[in-house]
Amino acid sequence: MVEISNNKHATTGVHDPMGQQPDTFWRVESQTYLFERCTEKVLLGMGYKLGVTIGEGSYSKVAIKTVDRKKAPHDFVHKFLPRELTLLREVRHDNIVHVHKLIEVCNGRLYIVMEAATTDLLQKIQEVNSIPIVQAKTMFSQIVSAVNFLHQNNIVHRDMKCKNVLLTRDNQVKITDFGFGSTYCGSAAYAPPEVLLGVPFDPKKYDVWSLGVILYVMVTGCMPYDDSNVRKLPRAQRKALAYLDDVTVEEPCQLFIAYLLQFSPFSHPTIQQVAEQSWLQ
Repeated sequence: MVEISNNKHATTGVHDPMGQQPDTFWRVESQTYLFERCTEKVLLGMGYKLGVTIGEGSYSKVAIKTVDRKKAPHDFVHKFLPRELTLLREVRHDNIVHVHKLIEVCNGRLYIVMEAATTDLLQKIQEVNSIPIVQAKTMFSQIVSAVNFLHQNNIVHRDMKCKNVLLTRDNQVKITDFGFGSTYCGSAAYAPPEVLLGVPFDPKKYDVWSLGVILYVMVTGCMPYDDSNVRKLPRAQRKALAYLDDVTVEEPCQLFIAYLLQFSPFSHPTIQQVAEQSWLQ
């Protein structure tokens, strides 16, 4: 992902995929642009200047995520990617990253221009070791609100993890990466036991389990289970959660996390049930 500064509106002669023609990407057909140089020239022509830092003053903070269609797996390009692009056009929520534009250039790359954040939850935890309980409750409430919105619209994230929770300068949550990464089928460390065991599962309950892992990491600074051996992971998930002696987590929070990380798939709560829990009120 590259941070850029946007200093003017889009040029004419291209279609805005986020506007009146949702099935048309911004396309640049000039044969004079070649691969790496194509990127900077095309974006510059559309008002975006690549840089290490984001401009101040009248400049708006945005970031670019790149998808290389030529190098990405066939199933991702033809099955997952179209679904995710459709999703990004439709989603509007305060705690879900906003996509400004989708730009497709002649070298087969797709550039997703989205609002930028200052860090992600994983980096934040690594910096402070763990999130104070009051702040964790506020941030987790925003995560739950975003996922609840997705599920109400029959959208499943499928890869909820700390790295996919972006944070603004004032620590507002922004959910991102709806399957664009190489792990678009999910990360084992955040996957429920039924997924790891290869049995039928409810994808929405998958998201909820992942939230339980995220909350545990937020308040402890470590993963709830040893995921170094994925085949043994379900056995660890069956056991009661353990907390390190030097980590203090209040009992209501521990009970809430245990509620989210119940081993039986039939006991997994829905995101609406999670949102209604007293710990979040």
